[in-house]
Amino acid sequence: MEQSPEVVNCYIPLMKDLNMSWEEIKRTPPHEIRGLTIALSEYHILHSFDGYDSKDIGEMAKNKPQIRSQYNDYLLRKRKYSGEKKTKSTFKDVFN
Repeated sequence: MEQSPEVVNCYIPLMKDLNMSWEEIKRTPPHEIRGLTIALSEYHILHSFDGYDSKDIGEMAKNKPQIRSQYNDYLLRKRKYSGEKKTKSTFKDVFN
């Protein structure tokens, strides 16, 4: 096995999170490996802030401001996959 970032960033998560063996990884075509790693990344983002609300994020963001942008990314993806549409309100709608 080579010593490269690909091993750490691709093969180890597949083995750990998807319980794939080294033989299964070697037999899987490269385009399927890419698809699996992308799906695994999406899964981790979609579940990264489960159980937290915006109040908790506000508290955590006091010490680590980058958490707020990660939480916003989480909310966007969650909205994308749940099919929720963000309603756009106009100035007229607010005051009627």
